[in-house]
Amino acid sequence: MNPGADSPGRGRAALLARPDAAAPPEPATPGEHELGVAEERDTLLYVPPEAQLPVPLVVSLHGAGGSARGGLDLLRRAAGEHGFAVLAPASRGSTWDAVGGDYGPDVAVLDRSLRRTFELVRIDPGRISVAGFSDGASYALGLGLANGDLFGGIAAFSPGYVPPAGRVGEPRVFVSHGVADEVLPIDRTSRRIVPALERDGYDVTFVEFDGGHAVPPDMVAQAADALGWAPGPGAA
Repeated sequence: MNPGADSPGRGRAALLARPDAAAPPEPATPGEHELGVAEERDTLLYVPPEAQLPVPLVVSLHGAGGSARGGLDLLRRAAGEHGFAVLAPASRGSTWDAVGGDYGPDVAVLDRSLRRTFELVRIDPGRISVAGFSDGASYALGLGLANGDLFGGIAAFSPGYVPPAGRVGEPRVFVSHGVADEVLPIDRTSRRIVPALERDGYDVTFVEFDGGHAVPPDMVAQAADALGWAPGPGAA
């Protein structure tokens, strides 16, 4: 079904970390944590109050020129409302490596961040997603499609394009885009990206909204609903 679905084609986009069955029976202390995986521009982990185990996890990727704080702030309110944890790494450069050329150091930092998160919190392996805004949305699409055996869902808020990489798995995809976006005009971006993904056989939810280059709160809520970011019935 998916072009490049044979995993060897993923190359440097492949993530190796996977949920740890030996993770502690209690979640990490609720709130915000620096993971200590990078000397500069460290990754942030947010665990919502009264998190139910196993905890759903969403990796949140900031836009160009942003930081881990931007990725966390994008989803923090929804995380508290829906009960999922947020992992917010920061790009090594001004934007994510594949958007600027090729996958590399940002994948390595994210792999370390995931590994540390899986040590700290019992994560629901069936509810791990990747999300992002703008350049972060483009990177989320590239990484998510290349690691569909890890990410069951991808939320792309105003993406520009899909960085190339081999693909594996069948993640669900949510895309939102403002019809008045002047930074990444919708006709040149999402209205081309979404049909291409659908032709490749992906299950895509596409929402256009009145507005510009932004992520309205209701778009986050719709992504959470479409991709199942809330704990499942078996959580305890």
